[in-house]
Amino acid sequence: MRDVDPMTVHTRLDIETPCIKVCVLDPDTGFCVGCGRTRSEIAGWLGYSTDTRRDIMNGLEERVAGLTRMKRRKGGARGRRGSEAL
Repeated sequence: MRDVDPMTVHTRLDIETPCIKVCVLDPDTGFCVGCGRTRSEIAGWLGYSTDTRRDIMNGLEERVAGLTRMKRRKGGARGRRGSEAL
């Protein structure tokens, strides 16, 4: 068995992630509605450098905020009444 330097081994806990376990991709933008990342960003996350992950994370808040600005809520009483409430 090889000796492994614990300082060079990454675990999932070592890697900072914006994931909040709400994994749904918006069909219009391709952004995850939970964290704001694209499918390719999510898939490549563990392989990215710390700097690349931080660069992506710096823009996520704006992406998620944009998702909520673009979508009109359709639930509750307003949704049941239909277009008359719009």
